Amino acid sequence: MSRGVRLFDAHCHLHDPRIAHVAPQLINTATQSGVLRFAVNGVCEGDWGLVKQMGEQYPSVIPCFGLHPWYVTERTPDWLKVMKEFFSSTPSAAVGEIGLDKGSHGKTIDFQLQVQCFRQQLELAKELDRPVSIHCIRAYGDLLEIMQSIGPFPAGAILHSYLGSAEMAAGLAKLGAYFSFSGYLMSMKQQKAKKMLKAVPTERILLESDAPDGLPTLNTSSLVWVPGDPSVPQEGGSTLPKETLNHPANIRTVLNYVASLIEMPEEEVAEIGYKNAMRVFSYPASKFVYKTDVLSYDNQICAMLICAPRVLCKP
Repeated sequence: MSRGVRLFDAHCHLHDPRIAHVAPQLINTATQSGVLRFAVNGVCEGDWGLVKQMGEQYPSVIPCFGLHPWYVTERTPDWLKVMKEFFSSTPSAAVGEIGLDKGSHGKTIDFQLQVQCFRQQLELAKELDRPVSIHCIRAYGDLLEIMQSIGPFPAGAILHSYLGSAEMAAGLAKLGAYFSFSGYLMSMKQQKAKKMLKAVPTERILLESDAPDGLPTLNTSSLVWVPGDPSVPQEGGSTLPKETLNHPANIRTVLNYVASLIEMPEEEVAEIGYKNAMRVFSYPASKFVYKTDVLSYDNQICAMLICAPRVLCKP
């Protein structure tokens, strides 16, 4: 990959307590490898303040506020009012992470309650005219039905770590969906992943790390490790423990895999993902204004982050 490659991490959690204490180092390292922007997604009321703080501290961070389906039972009676207040005080923020989950953990949480909170937040995203980052596990039929009833979403609906079928891609794209790919893509059978990727419109492709989760499981010799992570395999070890943390710089490995499956040069896929993300996150009051060429401005941000990172308080 050439040094001029630009990458946009369309979905991550740099405020997560597992990595927040080393956030300046993570951002610095990722920036040096070409990752110039980060959409940092909150998942519950308790971390919205941390996400807001990170957005204020780092020029490259887009703060996002959302109630994840895993945390809907922990919400307070005034959660939606509180969320709206965060958006009012943070006009540069997007919506996320929200969603639906029928996976092993999601099955333990009342699905109708998930749907209720999901619909409320989708409607808020429409009202605010902001992009929304969506988590979906084994509930794509429900997702499509709900999005059809509320959408379309001209500001963009980012299907984070998309693992849905190729057949659903066209219908979701018509509603304004973007398809964001992380290390989880490597869990799919390669032929199925290839078919799905080729069904996604090029102008709707995004790349993400989902750090500290979503660790790529292929080409592990090129991975960047989170400083101080005790689960990192020792030299010569080949097995990655489940709890090994993902570094946002590993979006480069995701790029490599996606480019190989759609049979395009990495540089081209990186630029496609970067420009698509810039477009979707360039809403009114956003930190960023989408331009055909913003490389010089990105280089300024890169220098700022490397020279003067500020420490985020550990939750």
